[in-house]
Amino acid sequence: MAPARRRRLTWILVLAFVVVPLAEIYVLIQVGQVIGAWWTIVLLVADSILGSWLIKREGGRAWRALREALETGRMPDRELADGALILIGGTLMLSPGFVTDVFGIAAILPVTRPLLRRVLARAVARRLAAAPAGPGPFGPFGPAGPRPGPDARHPGPVVRGEVVDD
Repeated sequence: MAPARRRRLTWILVLAFVVVPLAEIYVLIQVGQVIGAWWTIVLLVADSILGSWLIKREGGRAWRALREALETGRMPDRELADGALILIGGTLMLSPGFVTDVFGIAAILPVTRPLLRRVLARAVARRLAAAPAGPGPFGPFGPAGPRPGPDARHPGPVVRGEVVDD
């Protein structure tokens, strides 16, 4: 792994495991001071119930859209991105806290999902453009390409013989 990529991954992990939980604790304390501890707990439970309902509704819509795209022979890129965003949003909604719930709801709602879909598409395109060309674990043309033998000029051992039909 390249040093710049490793540094970026380190910062992402610090953000995910240190900054986000601290922000969640801070917001929970602030909300608890304003409306009280019990109402904060009620609000978190209600938020989780709303999130579960949204996941079920939007997940079902995304699944139907995916099936329709596959039945018509169309590439389901939009539907797959929506499914991924709903899955990410659902995961964020299941974690307790208001900060992650805001991002989770944004990933689930059909109003805000197109914006996040564009961000996801750019990130995937950037990642694919940065992928090295040449033989790799998926062959020279990427995961969908043909997979030649150990060497493209010599595809492996050649067994000479003749085919006999019985």
